[in-house]
Amino acid sequence: MAGPCSVESEDQVLETAHGVVAAGATMLRGGAFKPRTSPDAFQGLGEIGLAHLRNAKAQTGLPVVTEVLDPRQVELVSATADMLQVGSRNMQNTPLLRELGGCDKPVLLKRGASATVDELLGAADYILEAGNSQVVLCERGIRSFDPSTRYLLDLAVVPNLRSRTGLPVVVDPSHGTGRPDLILPMALGALAVGADGLLIEVHPAPELALSDGHQALTIGAFSALMDEIRQWIPASGRYLSLLAQPAAD
Repeated sequence: MAGPCSVESEDQVLETAHGVVAAGATMLRGGAFKPRTSPDAFQGLGEIGLAHLRNAKAQTGLPVVTEVLDPRQVELVSATADMLQVGSRNMQNTPLLRELGGCDKPVLLKRGASATVDELLGAADYILEAGNSQVVLCERGIRSFDPSTRYLLDLAVVPNLRSRTGLPVVVDPSHGTGRPDLILPMALGALAVGADGLLIEVHPAPELALSDGHQALTIGAFSALMDEIRQWIPASGRYLSLLAQPAAD
């Protein structure tokens, strides 16, 4: 899954979508609604952002994963998204989790920045027990005392979760490190410990990004990352899924 932290414009999301699908991504990520630490920070384009994601999906064939913040938004976001993301701030938003349990879309559930494994699994249970079995867990880093990385990316949690649940587990090395130079080695590490997928932030011009540009890869850097991953896939005993292209007319 690859794309920008937030959808900023139609041109930005289209350029990114075409770039990441050419590199081998199988899902487009991008935030139309963005929860931010400061109310003065860019909060996303909302419904306009959803329209840009729909356009990108129509042009590239990439399914879309985007964040939903509020139980009242689930129906609106579901009309565009193929997968609904619960961000780390909302991992224990139980009304939202219960609402997502009643929908028929897969849910990408991110671990809270200070959440234990038991708390993450408890949050997943809210969705599962409400009737939605399509839950994917995401490790995106937890708070630590060391400021050398944005968060502490806990790769041990991947085999831990796999031993306790049959749910898929993906890793977000972009948030987990906050450093573009660490995304590739941590992505390979995630592959080595059994992750089922990766969530990578990609922006055509990270230095101009309205949110989290410091941790985004350029399209060229993402393409290089995918080339490297392809070399390591056979050693992991896993495979790289391919995007199903629409049939030709």
